[in-house]
Amino acid sequence: MASLTAPARHNLPRPGTGFVGREQDLSSLLRLLESSRSVTLCGTEGIGKSRLALRVAEHSTVSFPDGVWYADLSEARTSLEVFVRIARAVGVVEEPGQPLEATVIEALRDRRLLLVLDSCAYSAPEVAGVGNAILSACPAASVLITSVEPLRLSGGTVWRMTPLALPVAARNAPPPDPGDSEAVRLLLERARARDPRFSVPQGELETAAVLCDLAGGVPLGIELLGASAPETGMEELAEGLRGHLASPRFRPGPGQALPRSEVLPVVLDFVHGLLGEAEQVLLRRLSVFWDWDLELAEQVCTDGALPESKVLDLLTSLLDRSLITVAGEFEGRVRYRFPGAVRRFAAERLADAGEVETFRQRLLDRMLDLVEDLGRKLESGRAMPWSERDAGRQRVTTEYDTLRSLLRWTHEHGRAEPGLRLCTSLVGYWVSCHSCSEGAYLMDLLMGLEDAERSPSWARALVGRAQLARMLRDHGTALEAGEEGLRLCRESDDEKSVRAALNLLALVEVRERVPDQAAVRVEEALRLSRESGDVWGEAIALGTRGALAAQQGDHTTADHHYDAALSLLRGIDHRWGVGVTLLGQARAAETGGDLVTADRCYREALDTQRLIAVASDEACCLAGIGRVAHAQGRTAQALDHLSEGMLMSHESGQRAEAARALVSIARLVFDSGAAASACRLAGAAARVREQLGLPVPAAPWPFSGSGTRRRRNMARWWKEGRALSLAEAVREAEKAAEECRRRPARRAQGGSGRRPRPAAGPALSPETTSPQDGLTRRELEVARLVSGGKSNPEIARALFITPSTAARHIANINRKMGFNSRTQIAAWVERHRTS
Repeated sequence: MASLTAPARHNLPRPGTGFVGREQDLSSLLRLLESSRSVTLCGTEGIGKSRLALRVAEHSTVSFPDGVWYADLSEARTSLEVFVRIARAVGVVEEPGQPLEATVIEALRDRRLLLVLDSCAYSAPEVAGVGNAILSACPAASVLITSVEPLRLSGGTVWRMTPLALPVAARNAPPPDPGDSEAVRLLLERARARDPRFSVPQGELETAAVLCDLAGGVPLGIELLGASAPETGMEELAEGLRGHLASPRFRPGPGQALPRSEVLPVVLDFVHGLLGEAEQVLLRRLSVFWDWDLELAEQVCTDGALPESKVLDLLTSLLDRSLITVAGEFEGRVRYRFPGAVRRFAAERLADAGEVETFRQRLLDRMLDLVEDLGRKLESGRAMPWSERDAGRQRVTTEYDTLRSLLRWTHEHGRAEPGLRLCTSLVGYWVSCHSCSEGAYLMDLLMGLEDAERSPSWARALVGRAQLARMLRDHGTALEAGEEGLRLCRESDDEKSVRAALNLLALVEVRERVPDQAAVRVEEALRLSRESGDVWGEAIALGTRGALAAQQGDHTTADHHYDAALSLLRGIDHRWGVGVTLLGQARAAETGGDLVTADRCYREALDTQRLIAVASDEACCLAGIGRVAHAQGRTAQALDHLSEGMLMSHESGQRAEAARALVSIARLVFDSGAAASACRLAGAAARVREQLGLPVPAAPWPFSGSGTRRRRNMARWWKEGRALSLAEAVREAEKAAEECRRRPARRAQGGSGRRPRPAAGPALSPETTSPQDGLTRRELEVARLVSGGKSNPEIARALFITPSTAARHIANINRKMGFNSRTQIAAWVERHRTS
C-alpha cells in the first residue's frame, strides 16, 4: 500500500453533483477490490454505475501507487479504440512501428494501478478481450468496469446494481422515517441544490418516498424529479407521474405494471413534459454534441424558433433541472454534457422532430471550420505567436470526442467527402499528439466508402494517410498512398498538397536509404516552396536535406541545412517544427561527433518539448543530453539525464528509447567497474530490442576487448539480464546509477577498450556558484520548489515526476553543492535570488 503522504495519481473527472447513498455498496466494493482484480458494475441505465465507480476509484487511490486512471468508452467500438482511450488515460504514447496493444500492455506490465473503464455498452466483447489481455499480462493491474450487461472477465466479479433503498417497515417496529432512506435523501439533496430554501414538512416526506418509489428507485430519475420539486411541488409531481405511468402507451398490457428497469424513460418523458417549449427545443438539439460550451450551443442550435439571446438562460434552466451537467471548463468557458440516458432520450426527440440532418450538418460545418483552421495554422508559414497555433490544438483536444462521433456519423451515413475533409485537417493534430494509429483507422474507414475515390478530398486524403503511415513506420503504405496522392494532386493543380507529398516521400526515402530518389524529391519540394512563398514547406525540405546529408556523412552540410530550417521556423515562431528539427540536428551532430552542437540542440529541444508537453520526445532529449555528457566525461550529469530520460520513456511506453537509455547507463556503470550489473542491463536492453524486431549484436554487446575468461563471465551476466523484464531492468539501472554516482570512475578489470571517464569533481562552492550555473534545468526547478517549502510529493505533482525522482534530484543537488539538508538548498536559492 502506498504511503499516505504520496500524491494521488489519477485523472478522475470531477462529479457534476454530490454523492448520496450507496454507503454499504461503497464499503463492500472497496473490500472486493482488495481481493478481486476485476470488478464489473452492471445494471440498467441511470442506476448510478458511473457515479459509484468514480466514488470507489476516488477512495482507492491510496491502494494503487501507480495511479487510478479513468477511460470513457461510451463511443468505443473496436479493441483499437479501447486501447487508444486507455493509452491516453495512463499517458502511454504509441511507438512507431509497433501495435498500440503491445505498447500499452508492456507499459502496464509491472504497474500497480486501477483502470476504470466506464460505459461499455457498445463494446462489451471488445472490452472483455482487452481487460483479459491486461489482467493476464499485468499481474499488478486491476480493472473496474461499468456496463449495462455483465462482463465476465477471467477471475472477476460481477456486482449487480440495485435501485436505491426505500423506506421499509420492519415487523413489530415503529414506521421508518422516510428521510433516512437513500432514495429520499437523494431527492431532497437535488431539490435543495436547485433551491437552497426548499424544505419538506415531516408530513410530506411520505409523498417524497412515494415519488422515489414511482421512479423505481433509479437514481437519475430521482435526481430529475428532485430538481423539479421546488418549482412543481411534491404532491403535484407525485400525482402527475402516477398518471403518466398509468398512460396506456406505457403499460405493457392490461393490469400489468411497468418493470422498474423500464421506468427511467417514462420519468424522462414526464420531466420533459414539464419543460417549456424553448427548453425542449434546446434539449433535443444539444444531443448532437458530446460536450459543449455556450458559444457552440449558440452557433449550432439557434434559428428563428430559438434565438441566440435565449440560450444562456435555457442552459442554466436545464442545468438546474439536472438534465445536463458541468463537465469542466476550457479557456474560462464552462463545458456541459448530458448524462448518458438523457443524451439518448434527447437524440430520440431530435429524430422525432425530423431535425437530425439539419443540426448534425450545422455541427459538422462548425467543426470543419475549427479543424481546417487548425490545419492551416499548423502548416502555415505566416508568422504568429506559438500560443495562437497551440490554442487551436488545445481546442481540438477539447472537442475531440465530438469530432470522433462526427467521423463515425459520416462513415455510417456514407458521407465520405465531409468525413475526409475532417480527417485531412486532423492529420497534423494526430501527428503532433502521436495519435497516428487512431487517425489511420478512422481514415481507412472513410476511405473505404463506396464513393470515397470520387470525393474532391480524395487526393489530399491519400497524402494525409501517407503521412500517418510514415509516422507509424509503415513505409510501404506511405510510398504507395503518397505516390498516388502526388499524381492526383499534380493533375488537380493542388500545389500545396504536391509540396506536402514531395516532402513526406523524401522523408520516407531517407529512412529507406534511397538517397538519389530522396534528393530529387526534396529539391523539387524546396523549389516549389520557395516559388510559392511556403515557409513551412521550405523549412521541412531543408530539414530533410539536412537528414540526407547527415546520412551520407557530410555533417557540416547537414548542420548548415538544419540551421537554415531552424531560422525559418523560429522566424514564424513554430515551436513544434523547431522541436522536431532540433531533435534531428542533435542526433546528426551526435552521430558526427560534434558534441557541442548536439548538447546545445538537445537542450533547446528539451525546452521546446516541455512547452508542447510530449513526454516521449522530452525523454529522447534527456537521454541525448545524458549520452553527450557521458562522451564529454561529465559522469554525474550523464547519469542524472539518462536516468530521468529512461524513466520517462518507460512510463510513456517507449521501449526502444528505454532500451537505448539502458545501454548508455550500462556503459557508464561498466566504466565505473561494475561489470556484472552493466552486462545485465545490456542483456535486458538486447531482449527488448529483439522483441521489437531491432538488430541485436552478440553477447556481451556493447562491451569488448576483455580476455576470454572475462568474456565468458560477461556473456553469462548478459544472459541473466535477458531474463529481466523491462521494469526490472529499469529498477536495476536506477540502483546501479546511484551506486555509480558514489563510486569514483575507474577502468574495469580487463578494460573496455575505452578511456576511463573522470570522476565527478568536488562539490561546487555555493558562495561563488549560482543555482543557474551549478544545476541542470530540472534540478533548478526542484531547488526553487524546495526553497518555496514544497515537499517531495508536492514537487512531483508540480513537475509531473515521481516523488522518488524528486528525491533523487535533491540528493544530486546536495552532492554537487556539498549540502546535507533542504534548508541549505533553500538558503542558497534565496541568497542568489537577492544578490
